[in-house]
Amino acid sequence: MSAPGSYQAAAGPSSVPTAPPSYEETVSVNSYYPTPPAPMPGPATGLMTGPDGKGMNPPAYYTQPVPVPNANAIAVQTVYVQQPISFFDRPVQMCCPSCNKMIVTQLSYNAGALTWLSCGSLCLLGCIAGCCFIPFCVDALQDVDHYCPNCKALLGTYKRL
Repeated sequence: MSAPGSYQAAAGPSSVPTAPPSYEETVSVNSYYPTPPAPMPGPATGLMTGPDGKGMNPPAYYTQPVPVPNANAIAVQTVYVQQPISFFDRPVQMCCPSCNKMIVTQLSYNAGALTWLSCGSLCLLGCIAGCCFIPFCVDALQDVDHYCPNCKALLGTYKRL
């Protein structure tokens, strides 16, 4: 019988036990990302001698594996919400919602309620001989439409009345 705490080596060709397989090797969880092989003990481990003559190991550098592209990837699109723009009788610098370019609006003048009221008022005052149509020639009495100079989209309208 042997002393307590002392163990006998197993009978066989090798008395050095081998390490069990790792969890990844057993379950094959990381089959897409192979692990780098463990360095073997001995002179092939890259043992270098430092300036003082003692051995030192170089640091092990491993690169991160590239992820496998997912077929069900979700595309993310950023949407910018633009504040409402108030249009007046002057050109406005803005980002066109149709062509997404920074533009200065082009103006177009159209007869609106103020134009017709001015025309009717001049008729009542006695300007019947054609002078009542003067409000149709004055831009300050007409409504203003703002257009994009690139895509010609109507961006907004300024109504005088």
